[in-house]
Amino acid sequence: MQGELRIYLGAAPGVGKTYAMLEEAHRRAERGTDVVVGWVETHGRKHTAAMIGDLETVPRRHLTYRGGAFTEMDLDALLERRPEVAVVDELAHSNVPGSRHEKRHQDVRALLDAGISVLTTVNVQHLESLNDVVAAITGVEQRETVPDGVVRAAEQVELVDMTPEALRRRMAHGNVYPPEKIDAALGNWFRTGNLTALRELALLWLADRVEEELGRYRADHGIDATWETRERVVVALAGGAEGETLIRRASRIAARSKGADVLAVHVTRSDGLAGADPAVLARQRVLVESLGGTYHQVSGADVPRALLEFARGVNATQIVLGVSSRGRFQQLFSAGVGVTTTILSGSIDVHLVTHERAGRAGRRDRVAPALSRRRRTAGFAVALTGLPLLTAVLWALPDPPLINDILLFLVTVVGVALIGGLWPALVAAVLGSLLLNWFFTPPYNAFAIARGENLLSLGIFVTVAVAVSWVVDKAARTTRQAAEAAAEAQTLAAVAGGVLRGQRPLPALLDRLRETFGLDTVALLADGTTVAEVGTPGLRPADAHMTVHAGENETVLLAGRTLEASDRRVVEAFAAQAAVAWRQERLAAEAATARPLAEANRMRTALLAAVSHDLRTPLASAKAAVAGLRSPDVQFGDEDRVELLATADESLDRLGRLVANLLDMSRLQTGALGVTAIEIGAEDVVPMALEDLGPEARQVAVRVPEDLPLLRADPGLLERVLVNVIGNALRYSPPGRPPMVTGSSHGDVVELRVIDHGPGIPADRWDDVFLPFQRLGDRDNHAGVGLGLALSRGLTEAMGGTLTPDETPGGGLTMIISLPVAAA
Repeated sequence: MQGELRIYLGAAPGVGKTYAMLEEAHRRAERGTDVVVGWVETHGRKHTAAMIGDLETVPRRHLTYRGGAFTEMDLDALLERRPEVAVVDELAHSNVPGSRHEKRHQDVRALLDAGISVLTTVNVQHLESLNDVVAAITGVEQRETVPDGVVRAAEQVELVDMTPEALRRRMAHGNVYPPEKIDAALGNWFRTGNLTALRELALLWLADRVEEELGRYRADHGIDATWETRERVVVALAGGAEGETLIRRASRIAARSKGADVLAVHVTRSDGLAGADPAVLARQRVLVESLGGTYHQVSGADVPRALLEFARGVNATQIVLGVSSRGRFQQLFSAGVGVTTTILSGSIDVHLVTHERAGRAGRRDRVAPALSRRRRTAGFAVALTGLPLLTAVLWALPDPPLINDILLFLVTVVGVALIGGLWPALVAAVLGSLLLNWFFTPPYNAFAIARGENLLSLGIFVTVAVAVSWVVDKAARTTRQAAEAAAEAQTLAAVAGGVLRGQRPLPALLDRLRETFGLDTVALLADGTTVAEVGTPGLRPADAHMTVHAGENETVLLAGRTLEASDRRVVEAFAAQAAVAWRQERLAAEAATARPLAEANRMRTALLAAVSHDLRTPLASAKAAVAGLRSPDVQFGDEDRVELLATADESLDRLGRLVANLLDMSRLQTGALGVTAIEIGAEDVVPMALEDLGPEARQVAVRVPEDLPLLRADPGLLERVLVNVIGNALRYSPPGRPPMVTGSSHGDVVELRVIDHGPGIPADRWDDVFLPFQRLGDRDNHAGVGLGLALSRGLTEAMGGTLTPDETPGGGLTMIISLPVAAA
């Protein structure tokens, strides 16, 4: 039996998720349910700690990682205990390496699979889909995330909500963080604007999940009626110019209700023949998406019913349609889409919006003939020569029955229809009826009919001849439309699929347009300036064979040959897609330009947060030592004075290294780091780095051959790299197993290896150690701001080398510094 998952979702730390979770745990325990606490993180909050009360708690598991002691939830003990309900706080938590699972939500899944129900908590900033949004709002990227699917799969998700003002008051009263962190938190993460935005994200995310549950409930129970839980406005697009008016009107209707959705839908005929202009629809899709709506396309033989099925499927509350553009005569025979939709809409409100084309059919494009001119000419020739020839043959026969004459003429008319289409067949039908009347219907040699059955026979002949001609012409026209629709669909599918999946969609799109129509040059102009061009360069608007409007300020020029009018639909679709691709490229370029600025801003934010402690610590130590020496109230002995001076000296040295690292990292980020590469020997630089590290470095084993080739590097920067890397190895090396520095040459590269036998780092986390302000498991700030390895890699790469990690045989980490050999 599978356990049930209940999640308490919050917008920020301190809203009371853990407290609410523990309240529920006590309620269940009072009802007789076996409840056990697997993990609760109180963060030093006395009210939360007191709330645990007499709940049974599984002891935590103790782990050692990189020389530090950590505690984690004991999953094995919890599974062995097998309670009915387990309380597991912080669903997005990352477990210390050495645990059974990497993430706590995987531990929770193991509990659920074992039949244990789980109460847990998560903040909205830890949801994977919102991680980048939260980072943009707060300026802090969350390292610990949980997939949205894990939270969506929960049987219950309860929002623990609190207004920003109330949460800030809790913070100020010391109910969230300790006093020394309150000012920094209120001025950074817990700003009113941040909390308001995070609260809205949490509410919207939960609203979407509730909507999914509602949709499943309606589907399971076969409910088609509209439930007006949220305004959803469906705007029907026919593919005409009035679509933009309808979209804007629907957007204004939706804006009157907070959180309303706009869904644009185009219903295509199921036969795929009478489609709307794809270029117009493409532009209207861009418009509706720019207004925050979505675009959809469905297929159906009955447009009103297909539209209403879509509207009911999305639980729409309103439909916006344009007033029919057909004339009054046409409306006598058919009520039209708008009227039919209104009659069948039921509880859905229907808005019929007037527009410039309302009430008039508008100018129709000239319909191209179904058959080629050659075939039509052949049909006229057969009609004008075949019927007189057939008349002569029948006249020469001895008095054949009239019915036989009519059937033979009918066969000839059908043959003319098959060859030449409608108009030659109509000419043949009229000519055949006249010949039958003159030569074979009494009184002969006169356009008169003496007997009624002859009149009926001739009438049937004309009717059948005209009907067959119309059917043949319609079949030919349908075949031609189907071929054109298939060609358009294939071309547009290629545009929407293969081309736009490329790394540079705009040039590929224009090149596909050029190849499709055999053009010499295709160019895209934005605000009159050429932004992309394929083929023969230098195309000017005056030299173009066709100019197509692609967007508000974009135009596509085509040169090489004049295209047929029937090709313009596909060309306009290409042009609309090209305009979209150009805007995407422009936005991508702007994003690429802004990314370094955002990264620099993120680094500055992290830097300020990190140095707030790390600069203060050595300064405080040095100040305390100097203040003690200067104090007239205390008399120090020589040994105490030496110790205080040593403390001040070590603190100032540490402060100097920290400031140097910060300055170098700043120079690396801005590209202002000066590098003076000369020929030096590794055996000269390594001792200087060890001397800089002090007495602790005397235990480091050095095996750098004296005949090692000279390398080309900046001595000062290389010494800084070695100091940081060797210092890191010393910090994590176990007692009795000091690190080792070795040197070797491989072709045109010299490698310096710093080898330690510490706890090591998993291979999938190697890249993380080079991120600024990251220390992989270090929970305090006493080891520095986490710049050492990030700075070392940057300095090494600035000298033309690389810094890469490797696994030490037998356990540990090896850092490989590769630098180029000096030229001979």
